[in-house]
Amino acid sequence: MSDSQPIRVLGISGSLRRGSFNTAALRAARELAPAGMAIEIYEGLGEIPPYDDDVRQQQGYPPAVEHLRARLKAADAVLIATPEYNYSVPGMLKNAIDWASRPPEQPFDGKPVAIMGASPGALGTARAQYHLRQIFVFLNGLVLNRPEVMIAQASSRFDADGHLADEKTREFVAALLVALRDWTVRLRR
Repeated sequence: MSDSQPIRVLGISGSLRRGSFNTAALRAARELAPAGMAIEIYEGLGEIPPYDDDVRQQQGYPPAVEHLRARLKAADAVLIATPEYNYSVPGMLKNAIDWASRPPEQPFDGKPVAIMGASPGALGTARAQYHLRQIFVFLNGLVLNRPEVMIAQASSRFDADGHLADEKTREFVAALLVALRDWTVRLRR
């Protein structure tokens, strides 16, 4: 892939909630993407069954998992927007990562990854983001270190329609996307 081709980013929200701030943050990211970047938002998280390696070994990957793995493989980079549940990563997101990361051709290996998160709380998903970073160490996902985007008190940052209305937060998300673009281009070489 040459530097002139657009960077394809797969955005994954760790929330299934219809009015999710994290899914709204991905929509904002799609809107704020810099030139040369296209963000596809993955919407199949709720279709992935609970991880069971007996199923994979005896029947192969379930169709929803095959779809996620194909989307990850086709993407040049991954952008995860995660809520924080009980000081950690939501179960559905961890489940999807567990399924997608099984052999063969583990799709996170060497893939640029950016993480952000929105929460009604004061820490803006800090703990969940750090746990995701730990997970990606094992998977050899190449996580962008900075900037960190932790959208605290999310209900005051998004309007009633789920639009990211806070200008400073929009700047943080835009900066993350520029850094992800630059990181992805750098890793291509």
